[in-house]
Amino acid sequence: MAESATETPKISMFLNTLTPKFYVALTGTSSLISGLILIFEWWYFRKYGTSFIEQVSVSHLRPLLGGVDSSSPSNASTSNGEADSSRQSVSECKVWRNPLNLFRGAEYNRYTWVTGREPLTYYDMNLSAQDHQTFFTCDSDHLRPADAIMQKAWRERNPQARISAAHEALELEDCATAYILLAEEEATTIMEAERLFKQALKAGESCYRRSQQLQHHSTQYEAQHRRDTNVLVYIKRRLAMCSRKLGRTREAVKMMRDLMKEFPLLSMFNIHENLLESLLELQNYADVQAVLAKYDDISLPKSATICYTAALLKARAVSDKFSPEAASRRGGRGHRISVNYKTQMKDPSLILPPEHILKRGDSEAIAYAFFHLQHWKRVEGALNLLHCTWEGTFRMIPYPLEKGHLFYPYPICTETADRELLPMFHEVSVYPKKELPFFILFTAGLCSFTAMLALLTHQFPELMGVFAKAFLSTLFAPLNFIMEKVESILPSSLWHQLTRI
Repeated sequence: MAESATETPKISMFLNTLTPKFYVALTGTSSLISGLILIFEWWYFRKYGTSFIEQVSVSHLRPLLGGVDSSSPSNASTSNGEADSSRQSVSECKVWRNPLNLFRGAEYNRYTWVTGREPLTYYDMNLSAQDHQTFFTCDSDHLRPADAIMQKAWRERNPQARISAAHEALELEDCATAYILLAEEEATTIMEAERLFKQALKAGESCYRRSQQLQHHSTQYEAQHRRDTNVLVYIKRRLAMCSRKLGRTREAVKMMRDLMKEFPLLSMFNIHENLLESLLELQNYADVQAVLAKYDDISLPKSATICYTAALLKARAVSDKFSPEAASRRGGRGHRISVNYKTQMKDPSLILPPEHILKRGDSEAIAYAFFHLQHWKRVEGALNLLHCTWEGTFRMIPYPLEKGHLFYPYPICTETADRELLPMFHEVSVYPKKELPFFILFTAGLCSFTAMLALLTHQFPELMGVFAKAFLSTLFAPLNFIMEKVESILPSSLWHQLTRI
């Protein structure tokens, strides 16, 4: 007991003999060591995309404790040069026409009447105006008075002025583009739009046949024929969409197939995406697979329709053998595209799809979900599989994203483009990001804290010495209390033997 009683005075004597120089040296050494650890951690993170301490813990300590290694740095083998080149290749965002865009008069305006909200942004409508001028006008419009009026109408911002100009053009002659404008913007029902498009089809076919005979006479006639071709394809495509909306799906499929055979080179309208949606409605999955095999070209930018339709077909094949735990743990190679679309499960009834979409963005996700969510619900377990695959794949995303195969980061303009395409009441989501590893943050905080202590100790050694002694005394106070309690409980002879050991 006598020896143990002298332990506390010895500790106090040791603390009292420590000089301020000791505390300066201690904090300086601690700051240096933590700084070196931080530099090494950051270098390892930049090179391999993970924390070294975390990697050692997962690779060596977790298996000893019975865990399973679920991460691997194999996806993190891309060099910094490749990362820079991939970043440059996606430096600009390209906006695409939505192949399934709605009718302004019959659908978008109806949404405004019901909710009081504007479903289309000015930026989106301005892009459509540019498309209309490209597809429906040419340099020879001045030769036909009705086309000259419509050339001005497509540039008009006021909807009522455009509609009035279309009626004025129809007073002169049967003008296909005038019927198109009225079907898109004045018709308040799909049936009325279909009636106007049928009138546009008669006028459009007549103009197409005339310009087809004259296209080789001069470049002017060639441009006119190209314009008349665009008009005819647009009319037939919209008529097929009217049939699909009115429930005549088989008729719509036939019209789309005939149109694709008649104009196989006009891929700018993406008619195959309309065809895929109609075939899914008919549950004709064999034909869906055939269309996918033809248009699922790796050299082209993949759309949500292509990627998710392929995923849906795979979900049908594995839904009866699906294990949520396995999918959540491993992720899904076939559904890796899931990480590129953030809002596919949002309620599409709140936001109508815009007339233009940004691939891998909210606009494309909303447009896809609006038309295809019902097809996923029809396949039992498909949405559950997609959700679990999303969670599993997200855990497999390397960090930083440039290190992983096919995990290219979003360009800076992505969020800006989506905000311009979608209405203000839509909260634009962002690409899922992993936070910095815990040990990177821990070592950074430790380095900063010890560096601050070193600086304070160097500037105020006496005061920091007092603080250090008070801190250590407080730190050892619980230990001293426990020692006193142990001494009062244990026999003196037993305690003497323990202290000797």
